[in-house]
This record gives sequence, structure tokens and C-alpha cells, in this order.
Amino acid sequence: MAAHCGMMASRPLLRYLPRFERTPVANCGVRPFSKSSLCRSNLRNKLAVERQHSPWTLMAAVYLQRPPVISADLNPVEQRFAQMMQQMELEKSILCEHELRLLEDAERLRRRQADDYNEDEDDDGRKEQDIVLTQDLEDEWERKLKTFSPAARVTDVDKDLSSSWRLLSDSLVLLSEQQVGSTKLWLLPQAQWRSGETLRHTAERALACLTEPALKATFLGQAPCGVYKYKLPKTARSDTTVGSKIFFFKAILTHDSTRNAEPNGSIMWLSKRELQRFLKPAYMMKVERFILGP
Repeated sequence: MAAHCGMMASRPLLRYLPRFERTPVANCGVRPFSKSSLCRSNLRNKLAVERQHSPWTLMAAVYLQRPPVISADLNPVEQRFAQMMQQMELEKSILCEHELRLLEDAERLRRRQADDYNEDEDDDGRKEQDIVLTQDLEDEWERKLKTFSPAARVTDVDKDLSSSWRLLSDSLVLLSEQQVGSTKLWLLPQAQWRSGETLRHTAERALACLTEPALKATFLGQAPCGVYKYKLPKTARSDTTVGSKIFFFKAILTHDSTRNAEPNGSIMWLSKRELQRFLKPAYMMKVERFILGP
């Protein structure tokens, strides 16, 4: 018996491995469990159960901003500072090529009048006619400057709250009129979350359903910049719905071709100081934390 055992022990172990590979146990497809995979699975199941039984409705809203189109008016202090900087730049600046050419032409003309000028001194071969052309060029610029009229900073469109072309020197925010229970309120564009989409996709859908195709916006990031929770009126509550949780996403208006469109009473473009007239105080407190601009 000992001899047989010694012979088996001396045989290579590799000879016996193919026999184990052909056993049904080798093809059962069992994978070892890890603690991390079990935790992730339990977390997903827990979130799914909480979402099904949660009395809060998930919403996504868009804080769509139209940046200033023109610079704001300077206050008296800024005007004095700008004048001082302009004077310092003028004193420290050097002459441009056109100014140097005017000085050369003036000196050449003075020497001509004093009969102290030799045409062979012209290295570039310029004629007397060139001296007149430089002055004519300045006269042409001066004439264009007198006929130039800058665009008006205040227009009739400023009175149209539905136009994104109003208050060009301010930063504007888009509001939309939405039904909340039995009441219509002015809010940031929002939509209810649907199963299978992210909150960012919900925010994009809220904006796409509200605005026209001519409006294009760029979203700033994938994560929300704020959240607001409110309860519905008692008459609108139910056993499964108590209120909503709104997650805000930032976006910048990049293109708008509705300049001459008809007024739209369901949307408004408002500055920060105008928002307080249309938003509820509690809602305004949440929104003003991430509003850009004055």
C-alpha cells in the first residue's frame, strides 16, 4: 500500500488536471462573490424601493442665462478712471507708421517750399502726389467718423418681457408660466423626471419643450447647481404625492434668432432685480444663490 501511494505521489500532478476539467463542476459557471458587488447591488435595490414609495416627485429645472450683449454704463468713478488710463496710454505710446509718414511728408513739404530739397534723397521713390494722399486719407477717416452713428443702448424691445434682446447691458434669466396644482406660477423651466433618463436629460427636455428651435443653449456640467423642495397645496396632495424636489442645472444662451418674433406671454426674460416681482420669496432665496451677474 505504501508502495502504491509512493508511486502516485511521484507522478506529476498535471496528469490528473484534465480529469477535473471534464467534470460537471468545471462548467457550472459559478463566480466568486465580492463584498463590493454585494454592496452595490443592495444599494441599487434600496434606491429603487425608496423611489417607488417616495411621496416626492423628482423635477429638473434650467437656469438659462443670457449674458450681457454690450458693456454696462460707467459710473462717475469708472469714467474718471477710464479717462486717466487713456491719458496715461497716450503719453506712453509711440507713433504709428501713419503718424511717422505724416511727419516725414510735412518735413519734405517744408523743405520743398524752402528750396532745400533734392528728389534724389527719396529712397522709396515717392512722388509729391503721395504727400497729398496721406492727408486725404485722414480727411476720409474724419468724414466717416462724423457720419457714424452708434446703435441705441435703449430700444423699444426693452419693454417686451418675452424678448431675449431686451436690456442688452444686463444679464437676463428665462422664466416660464407653469401650472402647479390649481395655481399658475412663474418658475424656471422645469419638467418631471422620467424613468430611464438622467436629471440632466430631464432639464434638456424641459428647455426643448418650452423654447423654439431657434433658441440654442449650452449646459454647464452634468451635476445640478442647487435643489429646492416644496409641498403642494393640501387640495392637490395625495397618499403618493406630497410635493416636488427640483434640481437646477445651469445653461448659457448661445444663439437666438427670434429677434423679430411676436411676443410670447408664456415666457419672460428678466434681470436679477426684476425676478423678485414674479418669484415666490422662498423660491427666490434658492435661485439667487447661483445667479450670475448683478
